Amino acid sequence: MVKRIALVIGMAVALSAVCVSGTGQRDGKLKALIIDGQNNHDWKATTRYIRATLEDSGLFTVDVATARNPGEFRMEFDTYDVLISNYNGPMWPKETRQAFLRYMRQGGGLVVIHAADNSFPGWEEYNRIIGLGGWGGRDANSGPYVYFEDGELVRDTSSGRAGTHGAQRAYPVVTRKPNHPIMKGLPKSWLHARDELYSKLRGPAENMTVLASAYSKKTKRNEPVLLTTRYGGGRCFHTVLGHGPHAMSCVGHQFTLQRGTEWAATGEVTLESVPENFPPADKVSVEDPTETGTQ
Repeated sequence: MVKRIALVIGMAVALSAVCVSGTGQRDGKLKALIIDGQNNHDWKATTRYIRATLEDSGLFTVDVATARNPGEFRMEFDTYDVLISNYNGPMWPKETRQAFLRYMRQGGGLVVIHAADNSFPGWEEYNRIIGLGGWGGRDANSGPYVYFEDGELVRDTSSGRAGTHGAQRAYPVVTRKPNHPIMKGLPKSWLHARDELYSKLRGPAENMTVLASAYSKKTKRNEPVLLTTRYGGGRCFHTVLGHGPHAMSCVGHQFTLQRGTEWAATGEVTLESVPENFPPADKVSVEDPTETGTQ
């Protein structure tokens, strides 16, 4: 009886450290898990936008794991096709990190959104998975700066800290890999809604493909904004877009997030038709994904 009581108490403590919510409906759709609970951004608002955007595609059912106490955040990820990180906070426990790496090596998918690339500066394998990161003490030891110059991708090993951005503004996103499934059919350039533009990111940059860039007035460089990496059998889609609800209302952000999440989950993209209101080069296009029937 004492052992049984101890087991029940232990389970209650574990559940108090992470809250998992979901629809419980699968219907043959891809199963996605958003991880949040810690961030220097409004993660409650952005998780709501991420969830609505993914569900609106018709491809995903979405659960949310909220790490109330990161030091006790324990999850097994194998039941999900793709994980979406909206998390920027303290390190997870060793067993959770091991489960995460096992999941990725065995063919799992990961999507990293905006400040999630600030997380875990000292976790070498996480940085290999996401390709590039910012802040958190990252420097030349973390890997090169990566940016475009004269149309060529530069890997700059000069010294300096990682991570900066200027004031929020609308800015053009330039497609660099038009034949990649995530980018196929998109304009050469499209105007993203007001957002931060992360710059001077650096990291291992292994097995990495930069899909799109944007010009930073602060660094005078064409900085990566959409990229993919491969890690073991797994795939990662990394978008620096999405500081808050307004940026996440950009139709360009929503569609690339939907495609990127499907690609991370399966290695393929079935969302072929580009929305008619996808932003052109000279005009922002926004819709609130949390409103029924907006897309």
